[in-house]
Amino acid sequence: MVVPRSRRRLSVATHRDIASRRTLALVGPSAAGKTSLAEALLWKAGAVGAPGSVEKGSTVSDQDPLEKRAQRSLNTTLMHFEHRDITTHLVDTPGAPDFLGQSLPALEAVETAAVVINAATGIEPMAVRMMEWAKQRERDRIIVVNKIDAQGVNLQALLGQIQATFGKECLPVNLPSQKGERVLDCFWKLTDEGPPPDFSSVEQAHRALVEQVVEVDADFVERYLNDGDVAPEELHAPLEQALREGHLVPVCFVSARTGAGVPELLDVIERLLPDPTESNPPAFLEGEGEAARPIDAVSDPDKHVLAHVFKIAQDPYVGKMGVIRVHQGTITRDSQLYVGDGRRPFKVGHLFMLQGKELNEVAKAVPGDLCAIAKVEDLHFDAVLHDAAEDAHIHLKPLQFPVPVHGLAITPKRRGDEQRLHDILLKLVSEDPCLKVEHVATTNETVVYGLGELHLRTLLERLTEVHGCQVETRPPRIAYRETITGHAEGHHRHKKQTGGAGQFGEVFLRVEPLPRGTGFQFADEVKGGAIPHNFMPAVEKGVRLAMEQGVIAGYPVVDLKVTVYDGKHHTVDSKEIAFIQAGKKALIEAVQAARPCVLEPIVDVEISAPEQNMGDITGDLAARRGQVSGTQGANDGALTVLAQAPLSELASYQSRLNSLTGGQGRYTIAFSHYEPVPPGVQAQLASQYKLKDEA
Repeated sequence: MVVPRSRRRLSVATHRDIASRRTLALVGPSAAGKTSLAEALLWKAGAVGAPGSVEKGSTVSDQDPLEKRAQRSLNTTLMHFEHRDITTHLVDTPGAPDFLGQSLPALEAVETAAVVINAATGIEPMAVRMMEWAKQRERDRIIVVNKIDAQGVNLQALLGQIQATFGKECLPVNLPSQKGERVLDCFWKLTDEGPPPDFSSVEQAHRALVEQVVEVDADFVERYLNDGDVAPEELHAPLEQALREGHLVPVCFVSARTGAGVPELLDVIERLLPDPTESNPPAFLEGEGEAARPIDAVSDPDKHVLAHVFKIAQDPYVGKMGVIRVHQGTITRDSQLYVGDGRRPFKVGHLFMLQGKELNEVAKAVPGDLCAIAKVEDLHFDAVLHDAAEDAHIHLKPLQFPVPVHGLAITPKRRGDEQRLHDILLKLVSEDPCLKVEHVATTNETVVYGLGELHLRTLLERLTEVHGCQVETRPPRIAYRETITGHAEGHHRHKKQTGGAGQFGEVFLRVEPLPRGTGFQFADEVKGGAIPHNFMPAVEKGVRLAMEQGVIAGYPVVDLKVTVYDGKHHTVDSKEIAFIQAGKKALIEAVQAARPCVLEPIVDVEISAPEQNMGDITGDLAARRGQVSGTQGANDGALTVLAQAPLSELASYQSRLNSLTGGQGRYTIAFSHYEPVPPGVQAQLASQYKLKDEA
């Protein structure tokens, strides 16, 4: 565990400035009420006149037209408020697993991850995943139980489930009272006045908190054992250490709808959560690969600048924006900064603090600030900004994003819009590290990959509604191949007479299979000048044309050797076009006689899911012609199935996996090799090709 450098290294003025910063990301499942909770915090802190409504589309966070219509967050949104001389940067994140490319980077930009749980639905998979990711990145964590006023909730049982799932270190710092109408503080304001909590007691909860905190410091343990208690004001240092080490995960109860517990949550943010000098340092590395070594960033505004870009946004008024977290140094307007290992600095023209879609220009940003820089085309996700040449090779430890495997082939409806579509897709991909676009040469398709159907549906809505680009979509074509399994010969005479000079060329050739993955070999064994050497490139061109177009199912032919051994020519009528046609038709005849077969791509599949779903998953894979090679444990307590399966059988597999696992499964695929398809599949592909060819 890396412990941050002491505050004593900073001057009193610097200490006061940095100590007044808090950074907090609201993460967790959809419908947990993160956006409504952000509105309640902004309102209680005086940053807005009244809390907005998700249903009415009036929140600070969800200002995107698509968000308003869907009534759910689709983007990471930054907000801030000042309360009791504390500046809090608040990040609201999407809750759907399809938008992890938006929510995961927020963990790198904040000191604390607040995992929001819906009291009515309990612990959902997204809450488990965000707790695990935050733990892996060594973020301080708190759990916020929202909607405590919902009918029929059992908060005592839910707290027990939280402790069973995440550990006994999850302890309440406040307790609900009067069925969620009030919340009672258990750490600072110890009093017997007012109604009692709905379960447990303030004294019992306070004692559990103190005992958990003092465990990290031997001196405090001794004092606690001797004196029987320690004043909360004296526990600041061990409390921050307990949070850093994950020895304490505070649990807060709130209702964003009624405001119950929101003032107490503000109190927790301001008095309990760490400032930039008290949290674990960011995971900066210098160098690449195994030679990379950790670099400690110091939350000192007088040091050289270190910041990183955790979000790229395209604003309609200011253009491309890089949203950054400042870790070290001070950034001002007119600062000269470098992007990564770039050799040319850029000048900071404007520096913005974000309040949803509102841009508030500020003069400077210090460690702990989240702000935005506009109109710098070199900015990209995860870029490190610095002002010292020696920092050129510093980068952040990469985040482990889910691999986008849900593909969609996409084309513009209007001819001539191909380049425009390409440019728009590149902009959208730059905003989301879990979107990928590529041109598949084997199928001549532009394919967009995302984390799920919702992810890609949102992308299409942005294309049409925001950018005005109408598109057509279809499932990506499977990159089948054709090959041969035997030896055969082919012959064709191309003869055409049109009144003047004619066309003549005759080719004899044989084909033989090559090992899988070898490719194509061409050999010239013609004797006696039966085919002049200057026509042999034309024969090879015809052979390659036939291989590219396919013979039995319309897919490229691979892994064979073609040997031209005889032929005839005419001194007047022989031309390149004649030998191209002769070579092409001879190859088709030979392949048809050489026991051809269709090959399909086989992929390695890794499926992570709860152990109780393993039987259903392996059975489903077997039905999809998959072969399971083993299982292994995963970091989050689930199991991972290792298997191979045909790519064609995994179309829309995430939907099937969701139904098998209740939304708790995820998978990745990677190309492995090609194998022959079953005879029934080959007959179907050949029949489809024949019908298409006849049409």
